[in-house]
Amino acid sequence: MHQGRNEAVRLMGEGAAKELKSRWLAAAQLGLVSSTFSTLIGQLAASQLGRDAAVDWMTVAAQWADFSWALVFFGLFGRWTSRLAPRTLFWLAIPWAVFTSATEWFGLVPLFPFFQPIFTLQQPYWIGFLVHLSSALIYPLFAWLRWPLRRAPPTSAVRFAKRWAAGALLVLATFGLVSVIDGLGWPLPTLSRDVAGDQRYIRHMVTHHEQGIELAKLGKQRAQDPHLRALAALMVASQQSENRIFDRWWRGWSSEPMALCSSEERLAMPGYLTSAQMADARNAADGEFDAVFIRLMSLHHAGAVQMADNQWHSSGDPRLRLMAHAIRHEQQGEIALMNNVTGIEAVRQATRNMLANNL
Repeated sequence: MHQGRNEAVRLMGEGAAKELKSRWLAAAQLGLVSSTFSTLIGQLAASQLGRDAAVDWMTVAAQWADFSWALVFFGLFGRWTSRLAPRTLFWLAIPWAVFTSATEWFGLVPLFPFFQPIFTLQQPYWIGFLVHLSSALIYPLFAWLRWPLRRAPPTSAVRFAKRWAAGALLVLATFGLVSVIDGLGWPLPTLSRDVAGDQRYIRHMVTHHEQGIELAKLGKQRAQDPHLRALAALMVASQQSENRIFDRWWRGWSSEPMALCSSEERLAMPGYLTSAQMADARNAADGEFDAVFIRLMSLHHAGAVQMADNQWHSSGDPRLRLMAHAIRHEQQGEIALMNNVTGIEAVRQATRNMLANNL
């Protein structure tokens, strides 16, 4: 009898170990699927939100994070989460996305263990939230993926998961179609209640960015501090990509070509540098260049922040306003980065920048 009990305990232990291994393998499989889905959605939806996915990847790569969070949810917490119904997993997607994106944005990336304040200062919180939400919305597939291929039982949970997978593929196809149409120069129609205001903002910000790109290229070439050179390169990439998005939206929303800003308009733009100020940057001695660059780019960024803040509070197209919010956040953050703000102070400033113009 004693030997029989030992055998039963051994079999139970082997069964538990096998179940644990199976759960972690399923969690890893789901992590691959969910992170791939969120990456594809991010790539396809970026331009609709005024983002350039390639530039966003210059500051952080989110795919590994989505994979890791799936391991945490179904591996580490799998004792409780692996038995949840797909519908329950759907309702948990938003709070889980809030938790994971906030954990990264406020702690893991800018502080310990990655110490990368550029992520929090340069990207507003809502970008990470949307990425993690698209990943978490794939979690209902776990009820299907936990079974070996073609051996899933025909339960209601598995049937729901299969339908959910079909829906996810349909969403991907829809975003792909919209992205292709947008790339051909036919963006979705404007939803603006102030078309003239949107056009004025686009024209002015394109012109403002053109000068910012010129100044940032000087920083990329001449800055003595490697950190400042890298930041200037990011400024060039981000503002060039934003101008491409502005140009595409203009061509899709207006039948008229974009008119150049007059000299009077340039003088009236906040933060638009004079010819003498640009000459100061070009003629600065090597030992003085970094200080001159930071001073002039901070002035220039402050003007762009003011313009973007006005657009964010306008009645313009929601996509243009969302893009303006991101510009307001990133350019305030870049001023902080030029001044080597790190640690808790970086998180504090990023939080304030996300909520308002603080310049």
